[in-house]
Amino acid sequence: MADASNPVPLAYQATAAGGQSPDWLNKGDNAWQLTASTLVGLQCVPGLVILYGSIVKKKWAINSAFMSFYAFACVLICWVTWAFKMSFGEELIPIWGKAGPALGQKYLLKQAFLPATAVGEAAAFAPLYPQATVVYFQFVFAAITLILIAGSLLGRMNFIAWMLFVPLWLTFSYTIGAFSLWGGGFLFQWGVIDYAGGYVIHLSSGVAGYVAAYWVGPRLESERRSFPPNNVLLTMAGAGLLWLGWNGFNGGAPYASNVVASMAVLNTNICAATSLLVWTSIDVIVFKKPSVIGAVQGMITGLVAITPSAGVVQGWAAMVIGVLSGSIPWYTMMILGRKPGGIFSKVDDTLGVFHTHAVAGSLGGILAGFFAQPTLCNLFLPIQGEHGAVYGGEKGGQQLGKQICAALFIIGWNVVVTSIICLVIKLIVPLRMSDKQLQVGDDAAHGEEAYALWGDGEKFDASKHSGTEYKEMELASTKV
Repeated sequence: MADASNPVPLAYQATAAGGQSPDWLNKGDNAWQLTASTLVGLQCVPGLVILYGSIVKKKWAINSAFMSFYAFACVLICWVTWAFKMSFGEELIPIWGKAGPALGQKYLLKQAFLPATAVGEAAAFAPLYPQATVVYFQFVFAAITLILIAGSLLGRMNFIAWMLFVPLWLTFSYTIGAFSLWGGGFLFQWGVIDYAGGYVIHLSSGVAGYVAAYWVGPRLESERRSFPPNNVLLTMAGAGLLWLGWNGFNGGAPYASNVVASMAVLNTNICAATSLLVWTSIDVIVFKKPSVIGAVQGMITGLVAITPSAGVVQGWAAMVIGVLSGSIPWYTMMILGRKPGGIFSKVDDTLGVFHTHAVAGSLGGILAGFFAQPTLCNLFLPIQGEHGAVYGGEKGGQQLGKQICAALFIIGWNVVVTSIICLVIKLIVPLRMSDKQLQVGDDAAHGEEAYALWGDGEKFDASKHSGTEYKEMELASTKV
């Protein structure tokens, strides 16, 4: 409230002592960071909820959408209770921060500070807004990572097992990658470039999803052969939310509304558009038809591949990355992924998350080691003088090596930890639904259906679906 001498509310008044609106608060940066956070949140809910619910067979629409919905809520509670500080708090060991809650007013309203991010003479990150803003911004990144993993497991994972998987994987895998690469851990200190999560989010989710899919087991064989989307138009709507939401994903990574954010947003869209066009063009050349689902896959691989370097490469490099992200993952998914008896046929990765996120994420991370531009790197990175291999010098070659080593660390950690988590959950509940449940779908898993229509997913009820009355109705419908 305001006093009589100053009608402006206290929260809007700045005082020399900090007051209700402290001197360090940059309201423009705070407004953008909260907006960017909301854009990434919209990628999750409703973006991926809609995309997952529509890209799967009708009988799995509820289950697929609900996996995303549940993960978003569960990650938030775990994040503020212990996981944020494990990812961005004080260092416990070089790959992990000290666990602790991020719930108190005193902690959340002070100036944001990431204590382990000091490198040499460079001070630790201290963005010009409250700690609460950073907590929420980093939460939506953690949430989308778990939701991406779900894409590999749609159409057969026991929902109770998924409820256990989310907090366990967040705690023992995501926090490791986040602290190591972003929170001040050993890869951050070494100078690895992961601008907005090519490794922390996309490579880790692609690898973890593939490993979890191996342990969960496959869908019904009939559904591996035929798994048509139930609503392609809604798939495009979900994809659109994903695309535009990525402006917050990469535009928010600098922790400020600055020139790097502007460069990142433009590069993000250049790469996504290029990748979509390349994927669609290859579809036309090889299959003689442009595919909407293919265009969505190409869009996603472009967004993923630019993420590790969005703010540190030039526009022409974003276009080159788009060409490669629209072609290399296309080959691994559409050629290697369909090869009978091949390595990818042995694991049922429902939406091909390994290709769209692990392949594209590692590709983008390695290409950051090629194309990172010196001036842009100095604007964003705490270690000055870093750049990609195309700009020559000893540092360029070293940077490429660092990027490859970081990718191998993320891959190795996720293979081991995801396997352990799945095996532990398997001791408690089955990872996969029974074949009987898989025959039915949503109605068996949740007692609900996405569409009030007879067909896929409805339990057969002899009192309703047999007898003279039903046969007469069926005969009348055929005559019409």
